[in-house]
Amino acid sequence: MRVTMVGSGYVGLVSGACFADFGHTVTCVDKDPGKIEALLAGRMPIFEPGLDALVATNVAQNRLAFTTDLAPAVADADAVFIAVGTPSRRGDGFADLTYVFQAAREIAKALTGFTVIVTKSTVPVGTGDEVERIIREANPDAEFAVVSNPEFLREGAAIDDFKRPDRIVIGLEGERAETVMREIYRPLYLNQAPILVTGRRTAELTKYAANAFLATKITFINEIADLCEQVGADVQQVSRGIGLDNRIGAKFLHAGPGYGGSCFPKDTLALVKTAQDAGTPIRLVETVVAVNDQRKRAMARKVILACGGAVRGKRIAVLGLTFKPNTDDMRDSPALSIITGLQDAGAEVIAYDPEGIEQARPLLDKVTYAADAYACAEGAEALVIVTEWNAFRALDFARLGRSMAAKVLVDLRNVYRPEEVERHGFAYTSVGRGEG
Repeated sequence: MRVTMVGSGYVGLVSGACFADFGHTVTCVDKDPGKIEALLAGRMPIFEPGLDALVATNVAQNRLAFTTDLAPAVADADAVFIAVGTPSRRGDGFADLTYVFQAAREIAKALTGFTVIVTKSTVPVGTGDEVERIIREANPDAEFAVVSNPEFLREGAAIDDFKRPDRIVIGLEGERAETVMREIYRPLYLNQAPILVTGRRTAELTKYAANAFLATKITFINEIADLCEQVGADVQQVSRGIGLDNRIGAKFLHAGPGYGGSCFPKDTLALVKTAQDAGTPIRLVETVVAVNDQRKRAMARKVILACGGAVRGKRIAVLGLTFKPNTDDMRDSPALSIITGLQDAGAEVIAYDPEGIEQARPLLDKVTYAADAYACAEGAEALVIVTEWNAFRALDFARLGRSMAAKVLVDLRNVYRPEEVERHGFAYTSVGRGEG
């Protein structure tokens, strides 16, 4: 199949490279000449494990190409995927669909023959209807179908998620479009990936509902963690105890500083706005959003308390800046709120992240960046683990103790067991682990 991906950001690039690896002929289009130039030179605009090699292999096999010229790429395609950004709109939190609708107008002008237009971007219910209306208005004679095919990719594991998905959700109207979509995903047949074919609006809502549910699980266990600290319980054991129940499941039950990233914050907000506009407010998700925002700010207070109640003039070392490991994504990362809170309290912050430093620089003022974890900790009066990169899972505490001004570790991801840290003379603070 001939596939065109409009948008070469995270979703578009990963999806395009994986489709090419399936054997399809894929063209990734982007308006940013600098991004396309970098991709043609083999430089990835994002960090995603294995993506550079996957792109290089498929470019070499002439299955994957990059261009700024949309028209010929659309004209030759059997399916055109819209994979542009849908950030939260300023003021009301609704998804900003400017780029989606702009892409639809440009695609409409270039259509030749029957083409399936697929919204891969995360979009609110009814967006596919508007995309169809835009294309029909711009090109009344065009033969096309509009399909919703939301992505369910985890940053840091996106390639594996794409090739071994839990499910493929396809929202459409009409057999002709279904035939094309099933052919595109046919290479996953041997993996027995479930394909759920639904109405278009159902598919659009499924994506938001999934992310809101996962965000709710995270927020739930974070509130249970706060309770554990007060009553002398261990949230990790509570998580295991409830996660072994197949009705609940163990994933997304790890207490920490709150969720961030490109999906959960904006998608929960967009779902809240959609529900309000429909006259059916989702109070549970509204609370999840509020609790998560408060939690990220509260983590700075947790660090301050671990430092004796004041950090003014103190050097605080922060390990991990990205919202999760194995990505360079800083969007809505808890580290942003935590570092800002520490600075507001008068702390001097030095930070290290294996991949996120360059992305963090424009977002954080007056932060010193270190070359590694040990350089970060040198002279610090507290060391704070914010993101659970593998590089932080086996720190040499004897070495840290010799170089730090005070032996204080605040582990916001519960990477370590209290006893193994405390035997090195460190005061240890974690999340949701009381005395019992």
